[in-house]
Amino acid sequence: MSEKQNEKVYDLSFFMPGQTIEAEEVKVPISKRFKDKAGNVVPFVFKAITTERIDELEKENTTYKNVKGRGRVKDLDSQRFYARIAVETTVYPNFKSKELREAYKTEDPVEVAKRILSVGGEYANWLNKAIEINGFEDDLEDLEEEAKN
Repeated sequence: MSEKQNEKVYDLSFFMPGQTIEAEEVKVPISKRFKDKAGNVVPFVFKAITTERIDELEKENTTYKNVKGRGRVKDLDSQRFYARIAVETTVYPNFKSKELREAYKTEDPVEVAKRILSVGGEYANWLNKAIEINGFEDDLEDLEEEAKN
């Protein structure tokens, strides 16, 4: 048998432009403190951001330091980086909105989020959910199981 006959043919059409499923918005309650007029918890709305945007955020949150004996060393402010991912991923409430920035007297949307999510655990829950929605916590075993089905 020739090498050509042993070669398995894979269908690449699944990966062509326009064939992927767009990231959907996901509603998640982050805190019990935010309730509508009927007393229902108001969920936050998240939507995954693109790899390109994540790369941009990484660059924006990276500095370079000269370290003796090692030369120029890349230093990522990981807390700020993940907070920026969370801000970009959060559709509602929009922490970048002029109205919220003015109300909380800061131009920094990360600070707006910190002030809104001021009770212990809320900010961490929000960060974790944004990270998860962007696929950073996808379990490889879960993905393999889904691929089998």
